[in-house]
Amino acid sequence: MANHQILIVGGGAAGIATAASLHKRDASLNIAIIEPSPTHYYQPGWTMVGAGIFKKEETARSTASVMPSYVTHITGAVASFQPDANTVTLEDGETLTYEYLVVAAGLKLDWAAIEGLEAALGKNGVTSNYRYDLAPYTWDLVQEMRGKEAIFTQPPMPIKCAGAPQKAMYLSCSNWTKAGKIKDINVSFCNAGPVLFGCADYVPPLMEYVDRYGINLDFGYNLVKVDGPNQTATFMVTKEGEDPQLVERKFDMLHVCPPQCAPDFIKNSPLANAGGWMAVDQATLQSTVALNVFGLGDVTSTPNAKTAAAARKQAPIVAANLIAQMKNAAMPQAYDGYGSCPLTVEHGKIILAEFGYGGKLMPSFPWDSTKPRRAAWFLKKSVLPWVYWNAMLKGKEWLAKTTS
Repeated sequence: MANHQILIVGGGAAGIATAASLHKRDASLNIAIIEPSPTHYYQPGWTMVGAGIFKKEETARSTASVMPSYVTHITGAVASFQPDANTVTLEDGETLTYEYLVVAAGLKLDWAAIEGLEAALGKNGVTSNYRYDLAPYTWDLVQEMRGKEAIFTQPPMPIKCAGAPQKAMYLSCSNWTKAGKIKDINVSFCNAGPVLFGCADYVPPLMEYVDRYGINLDFGYNLVKVDGPNQTATFMVTKEGEDPQLVERKFDMLHVCPPQCAPDFIKNSPLANAGGWMAVDQATLQSTVALNVFGLGDVTSTPNAKTAAAARKQAPIVAANLIAQMKNAAMPQAYDGYGSCPLTVEHGKIILAEFGYGGKLMPSFPWDSTKPRRAAWFLKKSVLPWVYWNAMLKGKEWLAKTTS
């Protein structure tokens, strides 16, 4: 039975950044990361792949190449947690013990929750920027669009990067505008929720682009079935004061954002809340179940936007608070719910939405963050990928500094 001082579940953005922040504070720590995937993805880049700006290969590196040299990389997958015994059991039956546990397991894209979707993806005009292999197909469809009906969907919250379904839509519309096609395409945003964007301050500037591109906003439309060969999408439509009803829509292009939930091994664990997410204190990110366990990233119950920017902020907070817990000291850091969503509203311009708990605006730069800007496009295209690979994953806490 292998024992580790600090065991991290998940070698994605949140997990590796936390390991790097811990090592930066105390290089003597014994840290192990459990991560089964051989490939590490820069998922924020897939929006740009779907618009022909990045090649998909630019968003992927081998896990081995980004795994810090000072951690033990365990390539198994977690089956269950036993927090009372300070143990984690892997799918192959191996049991690992820990003194402190960090859970950064991400979330599950539940493609199977929509009838017919998995079989339909990648052909007949059905695509999604939420998958590495499909984002280039989005760009193919945008370039080749000859039909009339383009539908972009958004499932019920929470989802990874709540603006991503809109980003795909705006960039597609921007391309069609340049090509002189937009007037001939009927673009619909079918959103299961009741509002365009969760942070109200950003809705007016987004509505300007909705109007510019002539987009139809269909709220209360939840995608439940896809028939690829017949290019038909079925929605459960829920409107206040009316009985829910099924509505079929024809499409030439369908960009799907899949429903999302916590991974099964989290949902079924003692660390989960009633909704299946890992239960943590929203300020300290400490588990509400076990004091020697912390969580961060998409897997947690915190009511913030699930973005890489949130993980970037959370990693040094978890590192500082975990080390304080090891010393029986007061936790020095509190997470304020910060998340960032660079809304790609047209080629060359972005509305850099930055906000915290309760929708409070939290701009990092001395500008009005509700305005579309070329500088924000440069940030998204050129700066943030570099920061991700060369700073966030290496413990250089730029744009995420703490005082300890």
